Amino acid sequence: MKLVSWNVNGLRAVLKKGFLDFMATEQPDVLCLQETKCQPADVAHVDWPEGYTAVFSAAVKKGYSGTGFISRVTPLQVTEGIGSEEHDQEGRTQTAEFEDFFLVNVYVPNAQNELRRLDYRQRWDEDFCKYLKKLDRKKPVIFCGDLNVAHQEIDLARPKANVGNPGFTEEERAGFDRFLAKGFVDTFREFEKGPGHYSWWTYRAGARGRNIGWRIDYFMASQKFLPRVKGAWISPQVMGSDHCPVGVEIA
Repeated sequence: MKLVSWNVNGLRAVLKKGFLDFMATEQPDVLCLQETKCQPADVAHVDWPEGYTAVFSAAVKKGYSGTGFISRVTPLQVTEGIGSEEHDQEGRTQTAEFEDFFLVNVYVPNAQNELRRLDYRQRWDEDFCKYLKKLDRKKPVIFCGDLNVAHQEIDLARPKANVGNPGFTEEERAGFDRFLAKGFVDTFREFEKGPGHYSWWTYRAGARGRNIGWRIDYFMASQKFLPRVKGAWISPQVMGSDHCPVGVEIA
């Protein structure tokens, strides 16, 4: 089963940049999207590839945030949010329940310039982790998406210059540590220990061409599910967004 995640930075925009061709080439069983920036009605006209069904979660604020599942494997159910009024207004989470695991698609809030949303981000991290553990007590969990944090220095090209910046604060990195402490595993690092692997690049100064990037998009899995993860990868060659897709293969 091939699972792929991609922050598309606007689904309507990326549809004009070969998105359906990407799907046809990649052939994911489930594609999780973040930052769709649209209402379901905005893409109701799209002719998805044969066999695929799309389900979207939109923010109350139009043109902001949003997530989507595009799948050719039918889940038992798909739910929105994490059961919190504070957190569930921005279309940031979807949970697909399959027979023997949960797949959670997430677009984690950014701490923003001057860290003005860092306090909220910390509440989010704690509450989201509690939600994941609640699911994990029922069956194993895979969660994926834009977590908006580079966990370790190896996960960004210029760590020294970015200490304390949004996405590389002690608080956000501690939030990631909490996932690990609660028994979730960074699947990519199970297969690749080296540097230079990134999933987001600023549009400024030709950063992508020079690979001056950050790894902030992840597939995380319950420790007990890890034996079923047969591979994990990043696809920097795929264009269309300031992020690139990431994926896992599971048995």
